[in-house]
Amino acid sequence: MRASTAMMFSGAVLAATAVSLNVQAAQCDWPAYRLFIERVVQADGRVVDRSTEAQQTTSEGQSYGMFFALVANDRASFDRMLNWSRANLSANQFDSTNLRLPAWQWGKKPDGSFGVMDANSASDADLWIAYDLFQAGRLWKEPSYTKLAYALATQIIKQEMVDLPGLGPMLLPGPQGFRIGDVTRLNPSYLPLPLLRALAHEMPDGPWAKLAQSAERMVKITAPRGYSPDWVAYKGGQFVVDPKNGDIGSYDAIRVYLWAGMTSMNDPLARGWLDALGGMRQSVAQNGYPPEKVSTISGAVSGEGPISYWAALAPYFKSLNDERGLGLARTHLDALNTPNAAREPVYYDRVLGLFGGGFIEGKFRFDDNGRLVPNWRSAC
Repeated sequence: MRASTAMMFSGAVLAATAVSLNVQAAQCDWPAYRLFIERVVQADGRVVDRSTEAQQTTSEGQSYGMFFALVANDRASFDRMLNWSRANLSANQFDSTNLRLPAWQWGKKPDGSFGVMDANSASDADLWIAYDLFQAGRLWKEPSYTKLAYALATQIIKQEMVDLPGLGPMLLPGPQGFRIGDVTRLNPSYLPLPLLRALAHEMPDGPWAKLAQSAERMVKITAPRGYSPDWVAYKGGQFVVDPKNGDIGSYDAIRVYLWAGMTSMNDPLARGWLDALGGMRQSVAQNGYPPEKVSTISGAVSGEGPISYWAALAPYFKSLNDERGLGLARTHLDALNTPNAAREPVYYDRVLGLFGGGFIEGKFRFDDNGRLVPNWRSAC
């Protein structure tokens, strides 16, 4: 009897262990990331946007790919993407003692050759790469990543930041072409609060904490109807409508809601930042879908946003405790991340899907200091 009982107990333990391992494997597997690596990232580490005629690669795409590799604990892919960027976007001048900001656009040029198409850098990508490197240095215990992150962040401060009268530190979209006369053009989606907090944590004597305050003011002031614009301008000590793109909020601005939704609610700026963007929640509640475009001044909306908008809005609805909105977003995310030969997601759809889906699935979060907390540190 005792032997039988022992065998039953042993069998129950083995069964429970198997269930636990299966749950753990499900938590640690990330099919959407595997599809991203398979369909979007070349073997040499180049992230390709095949929806463009030039089959372009952007520094943004490289920066996002490195982030996802870190979340997935995929150091080999991280290094491939970093090395491709070093060689092709920075002309092999991307180390801690000699660093050239990466060109933002690389692809097929008019003469048929492949190479840099626009040598100007994109500050959001630079910010993400610096963040990726700082977090990789900490999580993978690799000092060379950290040294490179310091070097890159230092160049961002030198080349891509300005002090605007009446506002304070602000990130230019790039070193060249965004200050015309007395008008400075800015992009609200370039300033995720967790990244600014993490850089402030790593470089406490830098301008990052003040930049976070400037960014919060920008988001609040430029969203009078609760919608963020793609682009804004600063002139004469105040924010004005962007002279090139007007007051439209669409494909760039959708990331503003995404970053806000992923920010730790313990951050003192998080709640006000999120509350300033309430127009999108109201629009989805009224219409059942996010608008593709919105006039941020009048609040007039047009079109139905693509499936990737739902991915970007999933963390936003989660942080707002909006169960209906989150439920709708989950349904669309499932469709986005399910392989479908008839509807192959393009580059931007995939990255928004990885950010939004990865966050609400618990693959990663950001702590109160903006540092990355991937689930492989505990569940895997």
